[in-house]
Amino acid sequence: MAYFYDDAARTFNEYLLVPGYSSSECVPSAVDLTTPLVRYRPADSLPSLTLNIPLVSAIMQAVSDDGMAIALAREGGMSFIYGSQPIEDEATMIARVKDYKAGFVLSDSNLSPDDTVATVMELKERSGHSTMPVTHDGSPHGRLLGIVTSRDYRPTRTPVETLVRDIMTPRHKLFVAPAQTTLSEANDIIWDKKLNALPVVDDQDRLMYVVFRKDYDSHKLNPLENLDDHKRYRVGAGINTHDYAERVGPLLAAGADVLCIDSSEGFTEWMQKTIKWIKDNYGPEVKVGAGNIVDRDGFRFLADAGADFVKVGIGGGSICITREQKGIGRGQATSVIEVADERNRYLAETGIYVPICSDGGIVYDHHMTLALAMGADFMMLGRYFARFDESPTSKVNINGNFMKEYWAEGSARARNWQRYQASASASASYLAFEEGVDSYVPYAGALKDNVALTLAKIRSTMCNCGALTITDFQKLAKITLISSTSIVEGGAHDVLLKDQTTSVTTSFRL
Repeated sequence: MAYFYDDAARTFNEYLLVPGYSSSECVPSAVDLTTPLVRYRPADSLPSLTLNIPLVSAIMQAVSDDGMAIALAREGGMSFIYGSQPIEDEATMIARVKDYKAGFVLSDSNLSPDDTVATVMELKERSGHSTMPVTHDGSPHGRLLGIVTSRDYRPTRTPVETLVRDIMTPRHKLFVAPAQTTLSEANDIIWDKKLNALPVVDDQDRLMYVVFRKDYDSHKLNPLENLDDHKRYRVGAGINTHDYAERVGPLLAAGADVLCIDSSEGFTEWMQKTIKWIKDNYGPEVKVGAGNIVDRDGFRFLADAGADFVKVGIGGGSICITREQKGIGRGQATSVIEVADERNRYLAETGIYVPICSDGGIVYDHHMTLALAMGADFMMLGRYFARFDESPTSKVNINGNFMKEYWAEGSARARNWQRYQASASASASYLAFEEGVDSYVPYAGALKDNVALTLAKIRSTMCNCGALTITDFQKLAKITLISSTSIVEGGAHDVLLKDQTTSVTTSFRL
């Protein structure tokens, strides 16, 4: 007969943290939220990829494009660009992220001396860039002849037919740096010479890169930026278990730092074959996350298959109806607790630490803190990030309230057939049934402001438990189950809230 679990599958809302002793050194500003992203041997080395904050954005059309990836990496996290799109489009998004913050930036707004001011204005409107190198052939690596900036012309006064050669700052008046210049040296030149941009050229005076002052200033304002060895933003890429042989190569060539197999259920032979093919063809240096699973058997399967991190959670997302449609899934808190326990067993047996990602079930900020305390190394979030300016969806007015569109990858709108069809030959327009909905979420403003508030709550809670790192938090945390009446007691109750009545006068005139 079927196997029956003894205990109920529980959610984050059924638990609370119990405060522990906090020393005078345990203050939020001292909390370090760095966490491993991929497998490593703690006794021998550090992880090759880490996050500076334990947040990644979901592999979803409505959440993770290049705009989200840039904004989240700036704060210390990472996005996984959605894979339910043509390969070339996903690769282009990844390349945009890698080119956006490179320290040494490959210029994508270039002019030739025979272009006109009309071309300059069109290019600025299209790219948003006001600094444009002028090369002999208008290419990114042509011989440098000058630079045009917004100070070199006035849109309302300079005739649009004026040639670029007549308005540009010529080469002999520019400060440039040789190819062997380091980023630190380039920033020193920018600072000493009071420049906004510094072209980097080779020994034949061909343009290689441009270093911008704004990138230096940005890093100073965002010290937790998640950067690779070349000072570029890190970005992940979603793949599937069907076209990986065609998709992986272009994504890696575009600069993807890590891959993640996006599937509704990860305890499958398809998942195992996909991981093996990637490792066999690209080597262990290419990192691949896998999932989703909800128990110790699923974790062990994926860890043995070579997954570099494992995603935990089925049916707990705000727009996921897998449990409703198929009766498959498990309470997210119970899943994380059991998988974390198996992760620790795996470490004791093999010496290898495989990080786990809690995916789904987050309703409030304190649920993130509980997920970390229960053993998650980081969280993958969809609804949370879909609310922000940086998500790729439209902001709409619904009954006087601003909302953002948000739909599931298992919905008819996404038409992500590769996640759910047994055969890659199935028609892309065919979806037997939905496992997600098309919806709206309340608009919440800028990512930076919201993430800062969330992290402040996490740091403060960790201090309440006497922990300054996530590892210590997981060792020191004391967690208790709560009753339904405890949940009621934990919120505002037995009072009339001021923002729920219009009859209370809050200001008076003398």
